[in-house]
Amino acid sequence: MKRITQFLVVAGVTLVFSSLATAQEFKIGFVNTDRIFREANSALTAQTKLQQEFSKREKDLTGQGDGLKGMSDKLERDAPTLTPSQLSTRQKQLAEQDRDFQRKRREFQEDLNARKNEELQAVLERANRVVKQVAEAEKYDLVLQEAVYINPKHDITDKVVKVLNAKP
Repeated sequence: MKRITQFLVVAGVTLVFSSLATAQEFKIGFVNTDRIFREANSALTAQTKLQQEFSKREKDLTGQGDGLKGMSDKLERDAPTLTPSQLSTRQKQLAEQDRDFQRKRREFQEDLNARKNEELQAVLERANRVVKQVAEAEKYDLVLQEAVYINPKHDITDKVVKVLNAKP
């Protein structure tokens, strides 16, 4: 009976040490996609491209919004001197222009969001290819992009950003 107990203890210890050795061979990496979007040249180029593409429309909308604000302020100042029909007409005009402004603002946001998603998707696809290259080159078993907590020693974001920035 004593020999069986010793054998089980030795077998258990051997099993624990062999599982620890296997765990050490398992290589895990982590990539922070937010940092890639902030630091990779391709992401910065995409942001600049979007800014150039949408700056004119944004400026026009800002001007239209400022114009509406001015019209609203003028209507408030002039209201005491206007006849009821003049006041009603101006209020209707202002409300109509405000609806048009809100529609244009919504369309602008939708267009901007759609283009931003397109550009970021292209950056993410390229980044994923680079992550795969780095993982294969450095023999990672698993690379995560989302995690609640990650030990900084597993973060390979710097390596990925370097490779992304090195490629044209």
